[in-house]
Amino acid sequence: MMLIRYITQIGRYFLMLKEIFNKQTKWSVMRNLIFKEIDDLIIGSLGIVAFISFFVGGVVAIQTALNLTNPLIPKYLIGFATRQSVILEFAPTFISVIMAGKMGSFITSSIGTMRVTEQIDALEVMGVNSLNYLVFPKIIALLLYPFLIGIAMFLGVLGGWMAGVYGGFTSSSEFINGAQMEFIPFHIVYAFIKTLIFAMLLATIPSFHGYYMKGGALEVGKASTVAFVWTSVSIILFNYILTQLLLGS
Repeated sequence: MMLIRYITQIGRYFLMLKEIFNKQTKWSVMRNLIFKEIDDLIIGSLGIVAFISFFVGGVVAIQTALNLTNPLIPKYLIGFATRQSVILEFAPTFISVIMAGKMGSFITSSIGTMRVTEQIDALEVMGVNSLNYLVFPKIIALLLYPFLIGIAMFLGVLGGWMAGVYGGFTSSSEFINGAQMEFIPFHIVYAFIKTLIFAMLLATIPSFHGYYMKGGALEVGKASTVAFVWTSVSIILFNYILTQLLLGS
């Protein structure tokens, strides 16, 4: 019974994706909606992303340094390990899971509240495609999500450099040599491909749970929690699939 319910929900999700791109809202209206979503979702997340990235990068560097107990192991590995950890996994995946909580809860609760207060029904009565009106601007706004992850990468490595150098674990030149060593440009491409897929999940899964929720104010909170769980699960699952496809031999 539960399996049938999950399959039904997945089918409804893909039907929703199709409906989002039907019957487009006028560009003059859509433009303002997109700028509002960019402000809410991207600009509004800059602070928390910068803070977490900087300090987690520092922690990665310190943990790496503390585990290099053998004096024969070169110190430049601290920079190498920090760069690899931040670019490959921390910035695209870890930040996306955090954003599933921040952005996802905001999206689900805002759309869910519109459902509870019958604003979505009012849009439908006026002949507006409510899914296009509500969800399409979020998808377009989150095309800028790689910009956020690019900042996370830079600040993560910077935090690692500061923690390593000013913590006395390595010299600046050794850390920079390690950060530049055996750099593979495709790793950046891989990270941004993942980021764009995660952005689509962050825009649509919380929207789905907010749009199709039933009940009152209490159910809005429950829908936000469920949306966070399913967005996080989807991000982790797609992370595995994309890593296997793009980096697997």
